[in-house]
Amino acid sequence: MKSRQIALMALIASLYAIGTIALAPISYGIVQVRVADALIPLSIILGMPAVLGVTLGCIVANYIGGLGAVDIILGSLANFIAGYVGMKLKDKKLLACVIQCLIITFIVGGYLWAIFGVSPLLSLAGVGLGSVISIVVLGYALIRVLEKFMI
Repeated sequence: MKSRQIALMALIASLYAIGTIALAPISYGIVQVRVADALIPLSIILGMPAVLGVTLGCIVANYIGGLGAVDIILGSLANFIAGYVGMKLKDKKLLACVIQCLIITFIVGGYLWAIFGVSPLLSLAGVGLGSVISIVVLGYALIRVLEKFMI
């Protein structure tokens, strides 16, 4: 990676971690709107630095969040997969955001039920609703705005 790409990755990782931790009351529950997930669609326009940034940021945020190794590993893996898929679907931005939302919903929602001791359907619905807001609505709007300023 070039210096510029490393700096971009570090910036995105920092923004993700800070955004998640600062909004902890809505970032770590069974029903969560992880606003920092709006950065995942950056992979569509920025590629691998964004993929790695949201992955590393999630590692830090989930470590601080205190839900344990499962959340640190699987949450970060979910971000990596979602970011990577978005990067590959860069020509279909809205579809990429929807698929990223589904990836986060099914991976994170697929294990949070066990951590919180609730119904798997409640877990999937809680994460899914938050992911629609953060990834499909906010994330898609973010990349559309940023595209206008990119050369």
